[in-house]
Amino acid sequence: MPKKTSRAAANDVVTIEADVLVLGGGPSAAWAAIAAAENGARVVLVDKGYLGTSGATAPSNTGTWCVPPGEARHTAVERRWQRTGGLGDQRWMLRCVDTAYQNLLRLSEWGYPFPSEDDGRLYIANLRGPDYMRFMRRRVLAAGVTVLDHHPALELLSDGDAVVGAAGLARQASREWRVDAKAVVLATGGCAFHERILGSTGLAGEGYLMAAEAGASLSGMEFTGKYTLAPFGTSLNKGLPFRWASFYREDGSPILGPTGEPLTNGIGEREGEIARALIEGPVYARLDEAEPALQGWLRQGQPNCFVPHDRAGVDPFKDLFRITLRAEGTVRGTGGIHIVSDDCATGVPGLYVAGDAASREPMTGAVSGGGAVNSSWALASGWWAGRGASAHAKRRGAKPFHTQARRLGQAGLRPAASARADIQPKEVIEAVRDEVIPLEKNYFRSGARLAESSTRLEAVWRDVRDHLSGEGLGSIKAREAAAIAAVGRWSVAAAFMRTESRGMHRRSDFPDRSEAFTQQLLITGVDRFRIESSAGQPAELAS
Repeated sequence: MPKKTSRAAANDVVTIEADVLVLGGGPSAAWAAIAAAENGARVVLVDKGYLGTSGATAPSNTGTWCVPPGEARHTAVERRWQRTGGLGDQRWMLRCVDTAYQNLLRLSEWGYPFPSEDDGRLYIANLRGPDYMRFMRRRVLAAGVTVLDHHPALELLSDGDAVVGAAGLARQASREWRVDAKAVVLATGGCAFHERILGSTGLAGEGYLMAAEAGASLSGMEFTGKYTLAPFGTSLNKGLPFRWASFYREDGSPILGPTGEPLTNGIGEREGEIARALIEGPVYARLDEAEPALQGWLRQGQPNCFVPHDRAGVDPFKDLFRITLRAEGTVRGTGGIHIVSDDCATGVPGLYVAGDAASREPMTGAVSGGGAVNSSWALASGWWAGRGASAHAKRRGAKPFHTQARRLGQAGLRPAASARADIQPKEVIEAVRDEVIPLEKNYFRSGARLAESSTRLEAVWRDVRDHLSGEGLGSIKAREAAAIAAVGRWSVAAAFMRTESRGMHRRSDFPDRSEAFTQQLLITGVDRFRIESSAGQPAELAS
């Protein structure tokens, strides 16, 4: 068990020692904690929310990229790789499907209640979010992991050579905490820019900011143009039923595809026509392409998709209902912390990353991993990161904990100048959202608009860096706002530098793909950051 070492009377800081500290509460965090514990480590898992209910997976049904062993596995990976815009890595993809399949089998062996197919075999390709995460919480606790719920992490700790823990604030006790650890796994999820989407409102990208402050790089941050159809006024970002929808403007005229065809039987590239129509005015849909048998299957397999309709007294298969496109940032985008080795190390000694906190470019390239691929990535990357972190902890051996470790957090915690009461987290977040959410700025990108957004975001960042701060629980909101501001400026700067269109990155001024950009763009730094290609070519120095 981790050792609780002290409670300082002056400011009531609870300090705990562990081999591995996992930050996060989604599936990748749970798998990392279990993997580290099974490898002999003393593990503490610290969650911003409540392990088992927080994050994007808990409220959802999610498929997995489930490919059994055999020759068909290489075929499946090759087929998926063709969709990545040339940025995927088939070796990583094969590793992922292999490890994810093994962990799905582990779930079955542990007693997770997978449904049975007609022939009696277990159907292990689908995970029911609430059941899955409740089950994972029990497994984490059974593995001997110490779980601290409602303990947001605010910053990492460094001894000058390596990351050696993290510190934060306990929400319910309004008390500071600190975990001294030999290795840290960041499994803090992506950044949804406070967009109201299912399970993602609290995903503010703090892990990205903490990693960048420690010296880690990020990649894929330009691939944040993923939007998902949702009933207007809801957080239900579940696009599956819209495969069988037809779409209409407010005057009742149908929205047609680029060559005049109806927008039915799937969305695909025709989603752009819906986005253009939404910029002009309200858009409505009806699921009238679904046959009766399919309607029953959809209701049974995606029950939460129909709750808003049932509450409103709408039959979505017969009645028109208003829709919108919800921005998904890096949750179903691609970007995140750059991985430098097979065990999900970040290049900063002692710091590992898993799940949506990591860049998924090796898995999905320039396109979204959606639910299935991202779900399998969480199963696999959590496992690798947990084992990598525990191996690092073993290499440190009996080296004493660095009690005077430096706190790395800056923006939102320690303003460069004096704190100002007129710089409020809510206003910061809204200013960032104004640049990264609108369809006309982020779905349809252009160099001129990106440059304008970058100028505005740099001004926001200067205010955040110099003047934003919070006391007590207010420090949590201030840190969230700082992270959202950082992620917004990184995303826009990388999108400006990628002068082509590829996957979910769409540039009206560069509509074609350029072979020169069949590589990653790496971002390093916080106040002043550098963007360079994965081939080592410098692209920009921003301030």
